[in-house]
Amino acid sequence: MEQIVQQIEQYKQEMQAFEAHTPDLVEAFRIKYLGTKGLVKTVMGEMKNVPVEQKKAFGQVLNEFKEFAEQRYALLKEHAGEQTDTGTSAKDITLPGDLFPVGTRHPLNLVKNQIISIFRRLGFAVAEGPEIEDDWHNFGAMNLPEDHPARDMQDTFYINQNPDWLLRTHTSSVQARVMENQKPPIRVICPGRVYRNETISARAHCFFHQVEGLYIDENVSFADLKQTLYFFVQEMFGQHVKVRFRPSYFPFTEPSAEMDISCQICGGEGCNICKHTGWVEILGSGMVHPKVLENFGIDSTKYTGFAFGMGVERITQLKYQVNDLRLYSQNDVRFLKQFTGVI
Repeated sequence: MEQIVQQIEQYKQEMQAFEAHTPDLVEAFRIKYLGTKGLVKTVMGEMKNVPVEQKKAFGQVLNEFKEFAEQRYALLKEHAGEQTDTGTSAKDITLPGDLFPVGTRHPLNLVKNQIISIFRRLGFAVAEGPEIEDDWHNFGAMNLPEDHPARDMQDTFYINQNPDWLLRTHTSSVQARVMENQKPPIRVICPGRVYRNETISARAHCFFHQVEGLYIDENVSFADLKQTLYFFVQEMFGQHVKVRFRPSYFPFTEPSAEMDISCQICGGEGCNICKHTGWVEILGSGMVHPKVLENFGIDSTKYTGFAFGMGVERITQLKYQVNDLRLYSQNDVRFLKQFTGVI
């Protein structure tokens, strides 16, 4: 036991003489003396070799030795911290901090917000509705007959039948709910996600986003519709963009038209996106069908209106030249980082 006590005194002298001016040296002290394989633990392991009658006295020596090592470690640690704070190597807290990566909104949200901003300047309010809809608001109120192909399981995700509940196939259902609860004048846009049972490819997806618009008032004409959409396109793509309307058919509008703009990717010269025509369809539109107005108790002899709907993915594709719709939902950071500088 006497030999061990002498060894402990030597260790104390070593600890007392140990100097540590940096956190690395303090850590070296801790490992050497207080670590799991340190000298303190090694010495305490000698307890098993001490005779029983001497264990109490030796235990007191060991406890004092351990406390001495811990106190010396705490003192060195405090001293090293003071050196770091006040020494010449101290960090200058007035310097700029570390740079953090800057995130951004998703490209679809960027474009959706821009669309909303444009139409708000024209006096359109924003209306939203449920993504799970009943058959009436999604189809019946919009003048879609029961045998219309859009009702087929090939196009629609049905959740329940008899009664029919489904994932909405367009945000026209929001227009229906607005007309159900509000009397003219009505001027709203309806942004949101919609679902259709389609094969996922570079040009199509089973879910996508729409912004639909509705304006009902007295003496609303097709000229009002055209000028509204002209304004939107020029604000979104620039004054240089060319526009054309083509006659079309939609059950909820009459007359109806699809609107094309000159391809923003090839400049109208022809490419895969515009199918080498120089034109790209961006939305459908038309005057609200009188039967749709009557479905909600709106006098079609007094009020008229127009409606339109566009896919946010298509607008984003043209604005930022995105060649694959699947990129929007794959969460590929390499793709999303390209929009960091977009406001």
